[in-house]
Amino acid sequence: MVDDKTKRDFRDRDRVSADEDYEVEYFAKKVGLTVQQVRELIKKHGNDRATLEREAKAFQTR
Repeated sequence: MVDDKTKRDFRDRDRVSADEDYEVEYFAKKVGLTVQQVRELIKKHGNDRATLEREAKAFQTR
């Protein structure tokens, strides 16, 4: 049976999965941090993309 392509769900776009290396690498490149720094931010603040972007900006100004 083929997946129904008309049923799309975008709940995942507002999260960064720490288990998916490509997501962490993309986010790290986007915000200018290392992969390890992003993993630490996820561990400390959760995986909400908006929160991580805000914390990444604060992290860079240190």
